[in-house]
This record gives sequence, structure tokens and C-alpha cells, in this order.
Amino acid sequence: MRISARTQYALGAMLALAVADSPVHAERIAVTQDIPRRFCDNILLQLRRAGLIRSQRGPDGGYWLARPPGEIALADVIRVTEGAEQALRPFSPAAAPLAEIWDRLRSHEDALLSEITLADVVASRDRPNGGAASNGGPPADAPAGREVP
Repeated sequence: MRISARTQYALGAMLALAVADSPVHAERIAVTQDIPRRFCDNILLQLRRAGLIRSQRGPDGGYWLARPPGEIALADVIRVTEGAEQALRPFSPAAAPLAEIWDRLRSHEDALLSEITLADVVASRDRPNGGAASNGGPPADAPAGREVP
């Protein structure tokens, strides 16, 4: 799977909104997420049109999530920015078994990204060691200096 810069920026913007207590101005999202401002505006518009975020103009305005972070999956954001995945060119008859493998791979990928929400990402960010338990490191509650099987 390839993730475009647009999708990386959109995910960063959504995470910024997921941790915010009030509406966030586009300028703040652009600065804190290191997104070029015009690109940020376009991404926010795309996310708003898709119904993932809402906005209000004015000094008390800004952007906020349209649903709680626990109800927005990473796949929701990726589908907005990447669109539907294009079908692969058919495999040659000799390589036809690969078609089933690719279908299974895409299915697993979609299932995983549909399962992980913005709230999950925010929670993993707040774990000691940056969520080491989920990336192959020892659990956060493992005693120091001891290996965990």
C-alpha cells in the first residue's frame, strides 16, 4: 500500500482535531502538522465535504470532528483522500493464483484500517514509550531489564 502525502497530511489534521478541546483554525493545523497552508485548506475542504469534519467561520470558528474520534476509522480518512482502489490489471494465466492473494491482502489491509480509530491512535500516542507494546516492544508494564516472552 502506498500512502500519498495528501493522506498523511489528512491523517495528521484529523489527529490534531481529535485531541483538540475546541474548534481549531486552519492556520494552526497547518503550522502544528507542518502542512503547506493552501494544501491544508484543500484537504480540510475535502474532509468537510466528505462529512468527517465540520467548520464555522469567524474568530470563534474553526474545524472540529463531525463524530467522536472513536467513530472515525483511519480507513474513512484514507478513502476520502485516496479514493477507491483501482483494480489491478489481470494476471497472466500462469500467475492467476496471485489474484486471490492480492484480494486477500487488500481485504486484510482494509479490515485493519477500518478497525483502528483516531481515538486508538491518540491513546497509543499517550502510552509510555510511545505505544511500544503495539509495535513489537515490551509491554509498558514489563519490569525494566527483563525480557518478556
